[in-house]
Amino acid sequence: MNKSLVKFITDFGPLLIFFTVYYKSGNNLSTAIPPLIISTLLAIIVVYLIERKIPYVPLIGATLISVFGGLTLYFDNPVFLYVKPTIINILFAIILISGRFFNKNFLKMVFKSAFQLNDEGWAKLNNRWILFFLFLAIINEIVWRTQTEYFWVNFKVWGILIFTFLFTAFQLPLINKHKL
Repeated sequence: MNKSLVKFITDFGPLLIFFTVYYKSGNNLSTAIPPLIISTLLAIIVVYLIERKIPYVPLIGATLISVFGGLTLYFDNPVFLYVKPTIINILFAIILISGRFFNKNFLKMVFKSAFQLNDEGWAKLNNRWILFFLFLAIINEIVWRTQTEYFWVNFKVWGILIFTFLFTAFQLPLINKHKL
């Protein structure tokens, strides 16, 4: 099977399963979380079987989905799931910031095989991603605290997906300017 197709399925399959169960269950998070956790863990296993390694970002995501989804179910409180995107985005921002203290650009380490930039380009791109992750954390907090669960679930996927797509597209001029 095509590796790109498998990657797409393992990245978006658990989300599709979550949405399907969420909507068919009458918008019930408690019903949709177990299939999300199980499908996410299965996706990680599939990635490992194919790649013989697990990339850090999906591993962190799967761990946090399992922990926060489990806490949501255990305490019967959706707040744990609501704050998961905030925590993930703050964690990613902190990781990128911490690279400065180690004289490392972690963004470059992750994406160096995708494209090559000069050091100035990597530094600017790193700073922009830090700000973007912080923006996503703040917007998630605003949405879950002021909107309905149904709105948050849709925003969590579709809104954040659109923001991420647009942000990434707006980085292309910087990437082209600093490409080696």
